[in-house]
Amino acid sequence: MHVGADGWVAEARRVPSPNSDDRPPGTRASLVVLHGISLPPGEFGGDGIERLFTNRLDPAAHPYYEAIAGMRVSAHFLIRRDGELVQFVPVTRRAWHAGASSWRGRARCNDFSVGIELEGADDLPYDASQYAALAALVRALASALPLRACAAHSDVAPGRKTDPGASFDWAVFHARLLSS
Repeated sequence: MHVGADGWVAEARRVPSPNSDDRPPGTRASLVVLHGISLPPGEFGGDGIERLFTNRLDPAAHPYYEAIAGMRVSAHFLIRRDGELVQFVPVTRRAWHAGASSWRGRARCNDFSVGIELEGADDLPYDASQYAALAALVRALASALPLRACAAHSDVAPGRKTDPGASFDWAVFHARLLSS
């Protein structure tokens, strides 16, 4: 896997999101923030996540969507349950994924992070193919960016966010990251 100079990963399916902007001048990503998402909650495989990140979510398609349809959010990547990699924002730009956040005393994590969404839920195990894709992606990102850490959304927004949840197996992720 390779991150191009333009910030896009060739192996990812591109679904460009308008919900991004320029990083502050001179800022490159040094943090990866891991998220968990499913739309509707607890359901996998639909197009809700892509529709949310591209501002095309139909509020009438599911009762839960009424509350979130107007949100302007994105992430750099989504890793589907089967390991498919989808990219919404080039890593050279700021995706709107972490919200009010801080990491090791530094606020506004969106400024200096790459957001990776895993299709899942806090209380359901993630799939082995997701860990494999995540490890390959993080290795590629580390080759292109000055990454220094990987954190959960719950770490950068404690008390506000819980994802990727207790079902995310950090030991499996680290073993995969080091094994290839």
